[in-house]
Amino acid sequence: MIKLDIISDPICPWCYIGKTLLDQALAQRPDHPFQIEWHPFQLNPDMPPDGMDRRAYLEGKFGGKEGAIRAYAPVVERAEQAGLKIDFAAIKRTPNTINAHRLLHWAGIEERQDAMAMALFAAYFDEGRDIGDSEILADIADSLEMDGAVIQRLLETTADIADLRARDAKFREMGVTGVPTFIVGGQQAVPGCQPAELWLQVIDELTNATAESG
Repeated sequence: MIKLDIISDPICPWCYIGKTLLDQALAQRPDHPFQIEWHPFQLNPDMPPDGMDRRAYLEGKFGGKEGAIRAYAPVVERAEQAGLKIDFAAIKRTPNTINAHRLLHWAGIEERQDAMAMALFAAYFDEGRDIGDSEILADIADSLEMDGAVIQRLLETTADIADLRARDAKFREMGVTGVPTFIVGGQQAVPGCQPAELWLQVIDELTNATAESG
């Protein structure tokens, strides 16, 4: 197996699209060598704990409503090309994602991390749910057969927050400035939202190299 580290934030639309395109490639290569692990990177580390109104956030970030619309037009187009129906209008709040990252970390302990990552993306982008809300995160955990009540109690503590922030800081020190960033085999960084065709090429090259060395 070859480690594929995915550095991401659950509120990053390019991360959702990029992972969907990767999954399309993996479906075409069911014997792919990748072992996937997700890692934290907060796009808005200074976001208030309760998040903020999404419209105010976007207009502040992009200089008004028209700027926000222009910024998100290519996202909508690329999502549709990938077969996703992101409902930006349904998203009312931009959350602080530290608790979503904690849930993703705990899902990894129970070997549900990849499913959890996609469930968080779907909850936020498809359903407009506030993934900064502990009750919603507990409900998502329940949907993946984790113990939502335990998750909710853990979210009331500071468990693993320092560790996740340290991991986030480490990736920034390594030069990661945006997400998604994929790291293949601990060596090759593949930044951004890449087409399925590129991933098929990467998988085939790795498979051939392994066969030749074996």
